[in-house]
Amino acid sequence: MSYVRTFLPWIVFAAIPSGDWQWGALAAFVVATALVVQEKQKGTGFDALIIETGSAVFFAVLAAVAFTDPHSGVHDYSAALSSATLAVIAGVSLAAGRPFTLGIAKRTTPRELWELKPFIRTNVVITAVWTAAFALTAVVLALVEHAGHPHSAPATLVQVAGFVLPMVFTVRYVAHVQARAGQAAR
Repeated sequence: MSYVRTFLPWIVFAAIPSGDWQWGALAAFVVATALVVQEKQKGTGFDALIIETGSAVFFAVLAAVAFTDPHSGVHDYSAALSSATLAVIAGVSLAAGRPFTLGIAKRTTPRELWELKPFIRTNVVITAVWTAAFALTAVVLALVEHAGHPHSAPATLVQVAGFVLPMVFTVRYVAHVQARAGQAAR
């Protein structure tokens, strides 16, 4: 469930009708900021808030653009830009050696496992899959939007698949890694 919470600002933005994109961007900014503040008050480190922090920055910029010029061409490509931004955030977290999923996984994993190579490797793999999914989603959405179908049913399906497929992979891959670890411990 922590992934749903992590991506809640993006879900909020997607749920608000595209004709009100400036309000969607503002609502997503408020949600992202509230998540960061709430988690920081609980003592959560920024390593567990990489996506949320990046989301707050993205939606602050998008809201500023949207309110400044509601008819901006950015609107038509906002879905592709959203996925591209997530790809950049996830990719930078990988390049920096701090995969964004690591902080999320630490919330439900015993501390004694945090520094172990299999735990870190698992999160590198998962973050790489999320990064690839976001990048592929951005490209497909840009093509759909360039073809003149922004904010259409096909675009929505691509966006949903861009979140659901890596989420399913994450759940299955973690179960696979845990099963392998359990067998090795016997």
